[in-house]
Amino acid sequence: MGAMSEQDALVHVHQRLSSRHSELTSEEILVVIQSAHASFDESPIRDFVPLLVERRAGAELSARESPTSV
Repeated sequence: MGAMSEQDALVHVHQRLSSRHSELTSEEILVVIQSAHASFDESPIRDFVPLLVERRAGAELSARESPTSV
């Protein structure tokens, strides 16, 4: 079985984050994923980029949900 491409892995990241953050639109989640992915553009080693993108995007989406204390 061949390795999954980075883009295929990011599709799965989008699916997982969409199921966890159903109150957000698919487009909102996609923007966060694209922003997180862009932050790794200069990374020479790509193997773990989808995992890192999922963690970074997931943290940002969770922060949007959490009430801020004043």
